[in-house]
Amino acid sequence: MNVRQFTAALAKSLQAVYPEREAQAIAALVVEHLLDMDSMQRMMDAQEPVVEAAIEALAPLQARLLAHEPVQYVLGTAYFEEMALEVTPATLIPRPETEELVRVINQELGSRSGLRVLDVGTGSGCLALALARSLPGAEVLAVDISAEALAVARRNAARYAPEVKFEQVDILAALPTGIAPGTLGVLVSNPPYVRESEQPLMRENVLAWEPATALFVPNEDPLLFYRRLAEVGRVLLCSGGGIYLEINEALGKETAALLSPDDFEGVQVLPDMFGKSRVVRGVRR
Repeated sequence: MNVRQFTAALAKSLQAVYPEREAQAIAALVVEHLLDMDSMQRMMDAQEPVVEAAIEALAPLQARLLAHEPVQYVLGTAYFEEMALEVTPATLIPRPETEELVRVINQELGSRSGLRVLDVGTGSGCLALALARSLPGAEVLAVDISAEALAVARRNAARYAPEVKFEQVDILAALPTGIAPGTLGVLVSNPPYVRESEQPLMRENVLAWEPATALFVPNEDPLLFYRRLAEVGRVLLCSGGGIYLEINEALGKETAALLSPDDFEGVQVLPDMFGKSRVVRGVRR
């Protein structure tokens, strides 16, 4: 069996649980992982024979994929801002849409050095690490309620941004230590925002595998994290400091309204690459 046949056979099997194009994309990732090659090598070596060890190693991975486990968890890696990050079921899988937060912050603040940055609900650490790498001299603190997620984030930081600091904090109940009021330059967060009523719209590989505490909020109070983040911003952000929040696309106006004009100016709801409302940003007065 050559590389092309190996990939095609896996893709065909995965069509039992994924649409054809997605099955093909997942198969390509798995084959590249097993054969230790990038996409260009896989295409150039399409006619090369696959070693028996790789064929044997595929079986347990294929079984996990057919059980709807996300390929990022199966391979242990997700890509974000040119970083290959470790992910586990203790962390959300970073999405391309979340890179919009990094893009907006870099556009607005990339020329300022020495900013103090707080990432709330860091998960894998994707936002904190990306900003530590892109903002000159930034002092970055990442917090999460989950000790398991923080362990993953620390391992990612050791590889990509060892200067990032971490703290276990329940942001709904407490503030991080070590950040004096009025000294924060950037508050960024991708908090839980999926309403429980939206679960039927979600795919099984998300519902069954990704951490529910990082995804869902009660139907009766879907903005509880944003209300708290607005309060955190009022306390910790310096004048001219920015707040940047990933949001539920259906609740853009409601989320933006939490950033009171008495405390924040320039509040905007910004679209993602698909034209959906994805980011709310504002500047502390």
